[in-house]
Amino acid sequence: MTMKLDNFKPTTVYTIYIAATPERVWEALTTAELSRQYFFGNAVEIDLKIGGAFIVRAPDGSLHIGGEVFECDPPRKLTVTFNVNWPGLVEKLGPTLVTYEIEPAGNAVRLTMTELHDRPISDDILSGGRAGWPAMLSSLKSLLETGTPLAIEMPPPLRMLEALKRLGIGTP
Repeated sequence: MTMKLDNFKPTTVYTIYIAATPERVWEALTTAELSRQYFFGNAVEIDLKIGGAFIVRAPDGSLHIGGEVFECDPPRKLTVTFNVNWPGLVEKLGPTLVTYEIEPAGNAVRLTMTELHDRPISDDILSGGRAGWPAMLSSLKSLLETGTPLAIEMPPPLRMLEALKRLGIGTP
């Protein structure tokens, strides 16, 4: 772990309130069983310790996102590197850090997701995540509150994919 967290600046911040306990939100963020339901079929596998592996597997079992745990304070805070497994992405854009902060808010929980980068990233590239994070976290909220995740039909993030292509980054 040689990255300096101080070098990372927030590029996307999303806050949502969920009628659940901090422990239940933590469980949803850190288990394959629940994440697969709200995260578009993707399954989170995480070794919940500093330096532990953070992996997100696509529905077919392949590696979609790889990373490492940098902060782990159950059920309050989790910070991981969140690097999409596309050829050249991390080399050209640097690592992505994602922090989840879970705070009690009356009978609910305030969940804040912050995406951070150690260099400037264009709005075109950030546009995919800025559409995806609210959809994914809204589906998490629906799953925890009703037992059913949202079935969100999202078109491919063409603006982001075109920007990545211009940088020579291979995408699926």
